[in-house]
Amino acid sequence: MRLLVLGGTVFVSKAVATAALRRGHTVVCAARGTSGAVPEGAELVRVDRTEGTAALAPLSGEHFDAVVDVATMDPPWVRDALEVVGPTARHWTFVSSMSVYADHGTPGQDAATAGVLPEVHERPAEVTPDAYGGAKVASENLVSSLFGGPAFLVRPGLIVGGGDVSDRHGYWPARFARAGGPVLVPEPVDDDVQFVDVRDLADWILLAAEERLAGTFDAVCGPTPRSEVLARTAAAVGAPDPDLVSASPEFLAEHTVSPWSGPRSLPLWAPGPEYAGFMRHDVSASLAAGLRIRPFEESATDALVTERELGLDRTRHAGLSAAEEAELLSLL
Repeated sequence: MRLLVLGGTVFVSKAVATAALRRGHTVVCAARGTSGAVPEGAELVRVDRTEGTAALAPLSGEHFDAVVDVATMDPPWVRDALEVVGPTARHWTFVSSMSVYADHGTPGQDAATAGVLPEVHERPAEVTPDAYGGAKVASENLVSSLFGGPAFLVRPGLIVGGGDVSDRHGYWPARFARAGGPVLVPEPVDDDVQFVDVRDLADWILLAAEERLAGTFDAVCGPTPRSEVLARTAAAVGAPDPDLVSASPEFLAEHTVSPWSGPRSLPLWAPGPEYAGFMRHDVSASLAAGLRIRPFEESATDALVTERELGLDRTRHAGLSAAEEAELLSLL
């Protein structure tokens, strides 16, 4: 199979290119080439998608068995690629997001029936969750309307594993790898969480391309208690039986600890009834369509490699510093 990856230099798109090469496919990566290198064995075609369809001229007339587009929130980029490459491609994957959903409060929703946000057609001056989700909706709709062949619209939730620099999952393996002491965790500790390893996402994207799978699917593991994920993460990084100290959402809010991401936060935590379904999606259709979820331990150890490369004591994009955690623990 001859595969075009629109990207191929960082995280998801690089994992897709790497997986495709491992499976024996020919891989062309279209990117600026400034964020990193493409995997060894892939061909880099330098394009800058901010320059419109003219930038994609080197790809015009090329034939690809499959195309994978990971455009973050730029529907015009998606339209340009569909116009230039779409007419000669046999299969199209667009990597969307579970941020497209309008309702995060209802558990058990699935990709086939859940309502989505209104479209956002241009990158806004201020990037909000709704703007990000709306841009993904607009991009999905462009693929559905402009591509004439089978299209795979895949909606990952939190993507984890090696190469993730967001800290939204890596905080936990990094915290457990830090020697000693109690670990602050949010209540209720048994709340469900969902995420997907970047390698599992990449493998499923390649399987969909090989089998020309069409449809819209979520890409996360089944709902799993946070307590189980944390226990398995701790054991994987050499810290079995951690001393978990739980704090209520009210205590954390009082002491300006944010959920999910950002400075002074606790990742894998989305409190409140408005988020009761945020990490409780029904993914039975995705699992039946070939999504495979590796053990959480593998994601944790891969994430820890990246965490150590970045520096365990760095200023974090998400999570608590050792000093912040110690201060909060002293107040409980």
